[in-house]
Amino acid sequence: MVTAGTAGIGLETASGLAEAGFAVTVVGRDAERGARAVERINATAPVHSARYLAADLASLDAVRELAARIGADGPLTVLVNNVGAMFPDRQDTVDGIEAAFAVNHLSPYLLTELLLPALRAGTPSRIVNVTSGAVGVAKRVFDTVEPPGGYYGFHWYGRAKLANLAYTLQLAGRLDGTGVSVFAADPGGAATDMTNGTMRDPKIVSPGLRLLWPLVRRKFERSTSGPASLAAKSSVFAATDGSLAGRTGLVIGPRALPVDPFRAATDPRTAEAVRRLSERLAPLTTV
Repeated sequence: MVTAGTAGIGLETASGLAEAGFAVTVVGRDAERGARAVERINATAPVHSARYLAADLASLDAVRELAARIGADGPLTVLVNNVGAMFPDRQDTVDGIEAAFAVNHLSPYLLTELLLPALRAGTPSRIVNVTSGAVGVAKRVFDTVEPPGGYYGFHWYGRAKLANLAYTLQLAGRLDGTGVSVFAADPGGAATDMTNGTMRDPKIVSPGLRLLWPLVRRKFERSTSGPASLAAKSSVFAATDGSLAGRTGLVIGPRALPVDPFRAATDPRTAEAVRRLSERLAPLTTV
């Protein structure tokens, strides 16, 4: 299963998994895009036909419903949490949670935890969480969902991705020896709906970087100008490559090779703070 799999990097990832012989489920909000994605994948005559499931992953209840539906299908061999979003202005989800943290971390966290029984049943299986180089500009305090200071979309996106990367590495340790391998995949940059829109707005960076906006914007444009098919290689490699059999806890970089994880994500204090916050905001069971 590939979340946000109806376009961009997610669709390219889903196509790569179908080509590798998997029966792929793509998840997204837009039914028309979902139908086009499935049509494109199935036009290549894969071994197994792809399917589309609708879900708004900004809603934790929708995540729970999706997990219940996927879990009822039986064993799951690959879960790619590709969903991601950046916002120029602060937004809340239907759950009243700041949207960047909810979409980029809480959604994949909750979906993964709820699907662990299906992934255990499908061993050897793999979890791939898509990360970002934006973790390098993140505030590293996770006592609450919102860090101190003003709202700057790129930095808050990076903070949510840092939370998810810390969770990913901790999860790998938890599941070591179970047959469920856990990887993070860094796609580098690509021209997608998110990068073509949000990353052209100077409001997404802190005031200090806005003073250098012409330089910052050019750097963004260079780093997000590549094709989505190239950016998907790290996720496809993490999900399918035989050289990773029996391995876990690796970050796969844009060149589809293991790279060192961002140091802050390896700090057990960060991982513990992220765990506490995640369990409070996205409980695995509802009353």
